[in-house]
Amino acid sequence: MTTHGGFEPVFCTIVPPHVLDKLAQAEDPALAGPARRTLQRDAFERTQRRLTTVIGATAVAAVADGKPQRTVHDARHGTDLPGHKVRGEGDKPGKDATVNRAYAGLGATFELLLKAYQRDSIDGNGLPLNATVHYDRDYNNAFWNGEQMVFGDGDGEIFLDFTIPIDVIGHELVHGVTQYTANLTYFGQPGALNESVSDVFGSLIKQYTLGQTAAEADWLIGAGLLAPRVTGKALRSMKEPGTAYDDDVLGKDPQPATMDDFVRTGRDNGGVHINSGIPNHAFYLAATALGGHAWERAGLIWYDVLTGGELKQQAMFADFATLTVKAARERFGDGEELDAVSKAWEQVGVRTL
Repeated sequence: MTTHGGFEPVFCTIVPPHVLDKLAQAEDPALAGPARRTLQRDAFERTQRRLTTVIGATAVAAVADGKPQRTVHDARHGTDLPGHKVRGEGDKPGKDATVNRAYAGLGATFELLLKAYQRDSIDGNGLPLNATVHYDRDYNNAFWNGEQMVFGDGDGEIFLDFTIPIDVIGHELVHGVTQYTANLTYFGQPGALNESVSDVFGSLIKQYTLGQTAAEADWLIGAGLLAPRVTGKALRSMKEPGTAYDDDVLGKDPQPATMDDFVRTGRDNGGVHINSGIPNHAFYLAATALGGHAWERAGLIWYDVLTGGELKQQAMFADFATLTVKAARERFGDGEELDAVSKAWEQVGVRTL
């Protein structure tokens, strides 16, 4: 495992700031209010993350035994973390469906990492998986804060319970995997790669749980999260970036599918949630070209790059693409895997070095 000189955990949310910014401008206070409070809470948590990074986080005991150590807490609509413990490892399901979904999502992520990639939890050393549900009131987000998962209940108007899509749970936990491996800088192209890696493995966790092939998968991130009034199907689409939603309140999905439409912006840490559509689409193209279960070949190649020690913190799209070509050749030889990966990057306009 590479640490690149030490971990620098970042505060990562599933709903991009540009979505909440748009929502905060809505004329209806029932829509704008929760979005504004969510943005304020996210700003506070982001500052707390930076402070914790400076002074150091509390050490967490881990046991690398190939078994998950899950704990779910209930914030009871407050903001103190982790909150009240409501379910521990091995406890039977309770009456709270949100708690049960969070517990199952933590387990599904642990299982894919272990069985597909022989990785014992997100740090590779049995790190306990902790989550807090029912965070704040009408909180329109879910996040990884460098130490644990946190889920809001949504406002019921635009967003529903954030534990509903299992890929959202997986996405946020995989930010932890990136934190413990390549530790990609959370800005610009490296930040978009950080977000894309979480989307890739979040989607793979959903596909693994459902037993889907690449052809059967919907390749949506956050399907089931948007409330019925929203004109949209998810937060992002790996199959067709830019088509996840087109709504009067939320606006239109801004993700590009190729470098021709790369978005240059100073917002959202240089567009990390926007330009992630490009490497997302490259993975989709490679995985569907190969067919079968996407976590087996395409997923292995991406995992090899993330954890192999050669991916730099400041990696650009071309750097990542070049390493996937190298990884495909090293693991599978000069076969269809190498061809699929090379063509995928070519199709999205990213040149390999």
